[in-house]
Amino acid sequence: MKAQNFRSGFCSNPSISVPPKHSLKLPSISSICVTQSRKWTQSISTVKAWSENRLQCRNCVEKQANDVVLAEEDLEYGVKRKKFAVFVSGGGSNFKSINEACGAGLVLGDVVVLVTNKQGCGGAEYARTKGIPVILFPKAKDEPNGLSPTDLVNALRGFEVDFILLAGYVKLIPLELIRAYPRSILNIHPALLPAFGGKGYYGMKVHEAVVASGARYSGPTIHFVDEHYDTGRILAQRVVPVLANDSPKELAARVLREEHKLYVEVVAALCEERIFWREDGVPLIRDKDDPNEYI
Repeated sequence: MKAQNFRSGFCSNPSISVPPKHSLKLPSISSICVTQSRKWTQSISTVKAWSENRLQCRNCVEKQANDVVLAEEDLEYGVKRKKFAVFVSGGGSNFKSINEACGAGLVLGDVVVLVTNKQGCGGAEYARTKGIPVILFPKAKDEPNGLSPTDLVNALRGFEVDFILLAGYVKLIPLELIRAYPRSILNIHPALLPAFGGKGYYGMKVHEAVVASGARYSGPTIHFVDEHYDTGRILAQRVVPVLANDSPKELAARVLREEHKLYVEVVAALCEERIFWREDGVPLIRDKDDPNEYI
């Protein structure tokens, strides 16, 4: 199912909020390589065919006033620009930092859809102001219009999502989604896993537990997602000191600053295809300047 077909077919569904977009005019694949001056005339149904031919036809595309240019390639790295679905349950500060990094060119990708279990949360409101479609998941007593796991998978495929980024999403990810996106779902946790992780460890509860334990260090962990809470393979961590007189709120603020930095760095590495899996299943990040080194 194509992304645009999905949007047009589900606009009446209150679980999916799609803000208005500029109209798209797309190039005719049969003629685009003959001349570089021809304007976009194909209908929206040719998006996928054009995308598959973008490498040889990229220089033929013109940008006109009021047109949306789909930047599918980055010349510096020669890799396809990635598409993200971000999952949030609250304010979505990590979501905001990632989206801003995409807009600033620090990340070779774009957030194409937001998924939330709370349609009125801060992250969802921010997405709407940025023109990012919002999907409600899962169904619940207080959110009866949420999608089923199967419908969610179909929706994300419609948006041609490459990676799923959990950014403060408190619900367990369904097995259907994990199977549909193997090694493609990341989560950020506000402590150094495997300590202070698992069911019930989220938000301020994590920092309260860290301070109460007397641990000298904490910090964010980014890991791949499996069918359990916080047990997926660890990809990156950053150490933050726990000070002698720290309150949970003070520690949380210090960790959050590092979360914003670390998540952007990891997502940038994903887009640049610098994730390497060792034979034992441990994921590593190749250094940007020296591919023989890992960070």
